[in-house]
Order: sequence, then C-alpha cells, then structure tokens
Amino acid sequence: MAGTLRASALTVARPRPQLLREDWAELDGTWGFAYDDTEVGEREGWHAAGHRLAGTIAVPYPPESPASGVGDDRFHDVVWYQREVSWEDVLEAGFSSGRPRVLLHFGAVDYRASVWLNGIPVGSHEGGHTPFTLDITTAIVDGGVQLITVRAEDRAADVEQPRGKQDWQEDAHIIWYRRTTGIWQPVWLEATPEVFVEQLHLTPDVPSAAVAFEVNLNRPPAPGTRCRIRLLLGDETIAELTTAVGSQRHVGEITVPRLRNGQDRDRILWSPDSPVLVDATVTVETQGGDSDTVYSYLGLRSVDARDGSFLLNDRPVVLRSVLSQGYWPQSHLAAPDERALLHEVELILSLGFNSARVHQKIEDPRFLYWADRLGLMLWAEAPAAYVFSATAVERLTSEWMRAVDRDRSHPSVITWVPLNESWGVQDIAHSPAQRAFARGLADLTRALDPTRPVITNDGWEHLESDILSVHDYDADPETVRSRYLDGAARDALRHGIGPCGRAMVLTDALRDDAPLMLTEFGGIEFAAGSGPAAEDSWGYSTADTHEQFEDRLRSLYRAVQASTVLAGTCYTQLTDTMQEANGLCREDRTPKLAARTIREIVTGAAEPS
Repeated sequence: MAGTLRASALTVARPRPQLLREDWAELDGTWGFAYDDTEVGEREGWHAAGHRLAGTIAVPYPPESPASGVGDDRFHDVVWYQREVSWEDVLEAGFSSGRPRVLLHFGAVDYRASVWLNGIPVGSHEGGHTPFTLDITTAIVDGGVQLITVRAEDRAADVEQPRGKQDWQEDAHIIWYRRTTGIWQPVWLEATPEVFVEQLHLTPDVPSAAVAFEVNLNRPPAPGTRCRIRLLLGDETIAELTTAVGSQRHVGEITVPRLRNGQDRDRILWSPDSPVLVDATVTVETQGGDSDTVYSYLGLRSVDARDGSFLLNDRPVVLRSVLSQGYWPQSHLAAPDERALLHEVELILSLGFNSARVHQKIEDPRFLYWADRLGLMLWAEAPAAYVFSATAVERLTSEWMRAVDRDRSHPSVITWVPLNESWGVQDIAHSPAQRAFARGLADLTRALDPTRPVITNDGWEHLESDILSVHDYDADPETVRSRYLDGAARDALRHGIGPCGRAMVLTDALRDDAPLMLTEFGGIEFAAGSGPAAEDSWGYSTADTHEQFEDRLRSLYRAVQASTVLAGTCYTQLTDTMQEANGLCREDRTPKLAARTIREIVTGAAEPS
C-alpha cells in the first residue's frame, strides 16, 4: 500500500484527522479583512480579482476575539476575507499531473459563506459549525498567485439559525457569550486525482468481528476501479480487503479475525482505560492507474444504554462527565491553537472525569482526535436555535445531519444530543408540531447512526430518549441525595415534575430500562482568588472562599455518589466562561482547587499518598 502515514499517531492533529492525505497546505494566518455593515460589498465587487480589502485579521480567530487582532464585539452582520495563495502553496498541497484537482477546505465559517477564487464564484455553504469543501480547479490560474475571497454573513438578531450559546444581544448576559462570526476553524488546500475519496466512515461491529466501511467518491467510478482497505494495529496488519467499486457510494464489511478471540479482543478494544486505535489506509485505484490514498483510524468498541446502565463493550460504565463550553477568553469558540485542544482533554482527565459533555457546540475535530487518542468519552450536542419555525427546523436538521456525518467514526463520541432543555421547542409539552420535530430529529439521528444512544431533549420533557437525563441545580446536598438515592426515587422522578419545574417525560414511549443520568448539576459560583463574585457574574449557588467551595463541591458529589441508580453525572462546568464564574477552573484553565483534590472528589476515592 502507498504511504506510511499513521493517522492515530499524529504529534500535531491535522484539521480533518480521520481523512488525511500525505500533502496539504495550511492557509491560516494573516488575511485581508473588512466589515460590510451597509452590505455593499457584492454590488461594489469586493470579490473581484483586482480588489483588495484594507484591514487584516488572524485566521481562524473570529473578529470579536482579541486573538484575531480585530477584537470588535459589536454587531457586524457581514464580514469579508481575502488571502493570496502562492503557486508554491498549490504545489505544497500536492498538485501535479497525477493530482490535478485542487480542493479548498473550511473547517467552519459562521454562519453563511460565499467564496470566490480569482473573482470567480466557486461555492457557498450554510451552517456555522460544520465543514465544507470546494473544488476550485477550474478557477485556478496556472502557475500564478490565487486570490481567495470569502463573504461571511452571521446575523446577530437571527434566532432561527443554530447559534448555541452565542448571544443575540450586543452585550453578553447570564449564560450566553460573545458571538463568533466568520472563519473560526482551519482553512487548507489539498490536491487529488480526478476520482477521489470525499468521505470515509468506519463503523466497528464487535459481536460480528467486523468493520463496516463506507467510501464516498466525488463522482461515479469508471469500470475497473478497485478499493483496497488495510487495518493496522501498530505495525501489524489485522485485516485487509480489496473489492471492485461499482458505485459512487462504496460500502461493505471487512472481517477482523482477532475480534473472534475473546482474550485477544479485550486487548484491542477501545476504552478510557485502554484507548487502542486501529489505523486504516484506503486506496481507490482506477483501471488507468490513477489512485487516491487516504489515511484514517477507528476504535473497536460498542456502546449501548439498557438495563439501567450505560454499557461500553457490553460492560457497565458509570460516566463521570463535566460540561465543556469550548470557549477561550482570547479566541472565543476557536481554540487558541492546536495544542490547546490537547491540553483541554488532558485537563479534563487529570481532574478525574472520564467523559465530557460538549455543550451547544459542534467541537473542533482535533479535540475529538485527542479524546479518541487519550480515552475521553464525549457527548455530542447540537447548537440550538431559539425559536420554532419551519426555517429553524430546516436549518437545525441540515446542520445536525452534517455534524453526525462528520463525527460518527470517532470512538470517543458515545451519545448524540440533538436538543437541550427544550431550547427552540419551548412549547414541546403542548405543541404536537414541536413534539413531532423532536421525535423526528431523534429518529433521524438513529437512522444516520444506529450504534449510539440518542437523548431526544436533554434535561427534561423527554420523548423517546435512550437515556433519562435530568438537570438539577439544587444546592442542598440532602435534597439531591434523596432525589437520586434508589429505585423508588428514580420512579418518582420519571413519572413526575423534575427539579427544574418541568415534566420529566412527556409520553409513555420512554424505554423502561433507560438509564438515569444527572447530566447537569453543581454550577457553584466561585471567583477564586478575588473575594466575593463580581456583581454581574453567574452561578447557581455561591461560595466565597476556597474552603467553602471545596466543602460544597464535596458535599454535592457525596450526595450523588450515594445513589444506587445513577448511571452517570455531569458537573457544570469545566471552566469559568465570561460572566459564568461556576467553573472548576478559571478561564486560563488553572484549577480553583488542587487538581488532586478535585480528582479525589469527582472519583470518590482518595489517591495514595
């Protein structure tokens, strides 16, 4: 097989870690930039080959953030970007006679993007959290300098677009944060053959000792095209298969004999304690000799929610989760750099958590890579719109489908959460239309990926969820303890009004054996090192000293750890975020208590001295 790249062993995670090629060219850095508050740019030809934008910005940081070099967080609904790409950049991306097609990749542009190359329109995309790729081959000037121009539209007042925690008011308030407009994930170039792999999915079927594959090509293949797949564990080939490719979407199954041996299987399954990754090399070769080789990886594991437990590889696992907003003070939803995403995963694990609930954000794939690599389980959640309408339904459904498609081969992703706390479906208790949407979104998720549990509406007002999840910010440990103590308490919760004043279950279709999880609790406000919290800071309860913070945190954890029925918990939250001062860590990621102390509290077990 061509190439030696191991996707599972990158020292620096690439922008799309599960679909790599040997050659690529990074386009992050200084770009031209301009606001278009009066929306005259298209009419005046800002995309024309001869036009240049006067300002500059550091991509991929949003203009609202200090890291961008702009740092203007007022309302600007339309922004423009430009970057010159040298011919050397095109060659670095792998352009050659055998790789004549040039692809321009965007990790994410919030919310709507139009793109030109050398004044020629090459494509557009809607959806602020998901990637898109444009084939720019026909607009390339051979041997010359290329000019990329991007118009990004992100209307602050548009509450029908999926926005998550991004504030629709000019000043951040309560639990909402500064907006993230425009390019906020990496931009890069890649060259490919005429027929190339657009998307790759690898899905383990542990009981059947196999891996299902789906290789999606950019166009229907010519007769004689073949696909070779090789799975490697370290330097050992554990499975190999060559098949004829008869359609643009090529699917099949590759047997992994080592999964048939029970003792051997346990050593190669992915889990937090043993995050074993299997490398994959996929080559599509035409009869004429052109070939496209891509590199990926997967984790061999299964997840399920039944019999009152969350099961990983058919064994019960109690989830110790923390709510992660994925927000940095200097760069907002964009990570400060690639290493910050690694350090975030390391931080979560160091505090005793085995799972993180990524909240109201479709996280950077490089974060998922490090979670896969280091063994952190993740809950994937859609950013919400804030009204219910046909437009909001269409936008959320479309973006969620792309998010599931992007991330369903990551072993760290264990649960899908398309809706949270009835955001965007505020009248779900009474509205047949909103109930139909919630059910439809959950069933659509299961259709796209039947291998993971789905929570229809996290926190309360459940329909057909696979997990009965509860949000509870009661600060009294005794009340919390009694609410989750045993089966009787669980049944009372399931059939009654939840701690936040909403019905927990709206229909009788919730599975009887759905595990119970406390997916938001805590939220203790503590402005560490600066005395009492600032007047505009936010938390669900307050501590004024380190000692008080530790005591309240310990008491709440002891209360939930006394439960005989909870299959998992999720503490709110990992870090302070703008006015939210309820993190276990400050904005700079330094813990408010010693990491060893937090770990002891979270795990419920003192570490050896």
